[in-house]
Amino acid sequence: MDAPDLPRQFARTGRFTLGAPQGLTLSEDGRRLLFTRSGAGDDPVGGLWLYEDGAERLLVDPLRLGAAGPETEAERVRRERAREVGQGVVAFAADRHARVVAFALGGALWVVEPGGRAPRRVRTAGPAFDPRPSPDGTLIAYVTGGALRVVGADGTDDRALAEPEGPDVTYGVADHVAAESMDRHRGFWWSPAGDALLVARVDASQVRRWWLADPARPELAPRAVRYPAAGTANTETSLHILRLTGTRTRVRTPERAGEGHPGGTWTDDRFAYVPTAAWDAHGPLVGLQTRDQRSVHVLEVDAATGATRTVCRVRDEAWVPLVPGAPLRTPSGALVRYTAVDGDTRGLAVGEATTPAGLQVHEVVGAVGERVFFTASQEPTEIHVWSFDHRPSHRRSRGRSQGQAGVDAVTRVSEGPGVHTAVLGGDTVVLDSRTPEGRTVTVLSGGEPAGRIGVLCEEPVVVPRPRHLTLGERELRATLYLPSWHEPGTGKLPVLLCPYGGPGLRLVVHARVWWTVVAQWFAEQGFAVLVVDGRGTPGRGIAWERAVHGDQLTPVLDDQVDALHAAAGKCPDLDLGRVGIRGWSFGGYLAAGAVLHRPDVFHAAVAGAAPTELELYDTHWKERYLGHPDVHPEQYERCSLVAHAHRLTRPLMLVHGLTDDNVFPAHLLRFSSALLAAGRRHTVLPLSGASHLVSDQEAANLLRCELDFLKSSLGSPPAS
Repeated sequence: MDAPDLPRQFARTGRFTLGAPQGLTLSEDGRRLLFTRSGAGDDPVGGLWLYEDGAERLLVDPLRLGAAGPETEAERVRRERAREVGQGVVAFAADRHARVVAFALGGALWVVEPGGRAPRRVRTAGPAFDPRPSPDGTLIAYVTGGALRVVGADGTDDRALAEPEGPDVTYGVADHVAAESMDRHRGFWWSPAGDALLVARVDASQVRRWWLADPARPELAPRAVRYPAAGTANTETSLHILRLTGTRTRVRTPERAGEGHPGGTWTDDRFAYVPTAAWDAHGPLVGLQTRDQRSVHVLEVDAATGATRTVCRVRDEAWVPLVPGAPLRTPSGALVRYTAVDGDTRGLAVGEATTPAGLQVHEVVGAVGERVFFTASQEPTEIHVWSFDHRPSHRRSRGRSQGQAGVDAVTRVSEGPGVHTAVLGGDTVVLDSRTPEGRTVTVLSGGEPAGRIGVLCEEPVVVPRPRHLTLGERELRATLYLPSWHEPGTGKLPVLLCPYGGPGLRLVVHARVWWTVVAQWFAEQGFAVLVVDGRGTPGRGIAWERAVHGDQLTPVLDDQVDALHAAAGKCPDLDLGRVGIRGWSFGGYLAAGAVLHRPDVFHAAVAGAAPTELELYDTHWKERYLGHPDVHPEQYERCSLVAHAHRLTRPLMLVHGLTDDNVFPAHLLRFSSALLAAGRRHTVLPLSGASHLVSDQEAANLLRCELDFLKSSLGSPPAS
């Protein structure tokens, strides 16, 4: 039986994201909720919406604002780093009361007041990037041409607070590594009083310049990209207090972590990264990380003098993980920070209290009063929202180890299987939940349901039918997708593994997300599709994540092999004589590595956007796991695909976007050249004009191309 045309729907719906609320933002008192959303599941143009007093209202329809200018380069880069696929209003910022909202559209700065005034354009000195209102809503800070400027919300008194001293200097913009590898997308932060800003100054002049061209557009000049590849120079990021009066103070951060920093074959205690920054009621708060990522220091900043005081030091023999949302301070000044609990739990510490062992923290959502909200997993296939009241009166006096909080101090907020997160304000909590049935956004007031935000995503024409498995000695979490029409025992099915397998992302979850729909679509074509989260993926503890330290390929590949054999033991209809593997980014790397190193197990592979020469990937991401390439060349050699190209004996299709500025096309070209030099046949599918985030139409057609390649390489699967 032919499955419905899932690829076409996949493209038309933006991978089933169109029509979903995005950028949920609550006012400080919790009375107003702002978000963006398109009008339907196939509408790519997002508008700005307000939820207040139990009702939704459209604040901004971008189609009514007139023609926008072309997308600016800064906005294109921001969207690429944030993996945004929609159009129209896709990002915004508001004052503390959500009474003034600013957004950029085609470089034009717009302001809207939910109280009733129509959107109005504010004239700026140049194309506006990342506009953000002051806490009281009277001013808008924005970046243009690398300068940080402020303008009145009424359009008056536009002026520069800092202008770049050279062509490679910017103020108020996150550098590539911060946005791509550290999840910091901002470059400036208002003071609570609205009289000053904490601003990142980025000097990229020492970073190697790479050139990226679109071969299909020879009339266009190549684009220069400052890319800090492993072992090379990073940007220099400094922090400055810029006051509206025009005065400026540099934040005096330490240069090194100093005594107590872990040693090793490669150690570098210079502070090279600024993963976090904020300005709350207690003043600026900054996080610094060393080049080798084994030390993170949290600093309080004296805004008047720029002097700093270290209030927290976290060290680790492998690397200190960065927990999104941390550090932060509660109203009392208690510091919320990352800590290891009982040796193997990625937990939180607030004052002397810590979250319980076994509760693996994913992200800090925020704090309301002294209650800290965060997301965490007890079971790696689910992520829930929890609250933690660290005050002694809310903790058990007995049964705690080293300040570990009692169970009465930690409460689970979300219910039911799924992947949940939240936003906070006052006594309002908005739960954003992805469940096996789809996505819901629920408004809680005082802990009780008070409303829902409409989710307008289309229902997929192919409904996932995952079978959740725990496989092998390492209890690998996996999902198996079989054709809906398959009767057990009636015939063997070729197997298709669809992993990511890398750090920072888990695919095996109790939720319906786009990759579960795609997996079922491949199953409907006659495959048994297996998805496995092995060592290195999040949610299983510190030792599990550290298992790839020094070798990002062998343990990850071993887990895929072990899971495959264990799954075949549970489901005899899996044909181990016909096994394919496909993936994108790290998943593409893993797919290519599978046919290079385990041709006895894997018989064909599709590798998309694969980082094949790991020294070409960025400093923060690769040095974390493999160290400095000059000190540990053997680790890069062991994990390189280019170095082992001569091993290929199985069909391999390489897919790559030719304007990818995350995994550069050089990865594809060097690997393909090495394969050709070794006399190894392979297929190359270049995607003209495509970045790391392939456009929806390309993604749809790519699914069909992958299917054809796998069928021809493994033999046609059985028909229904």
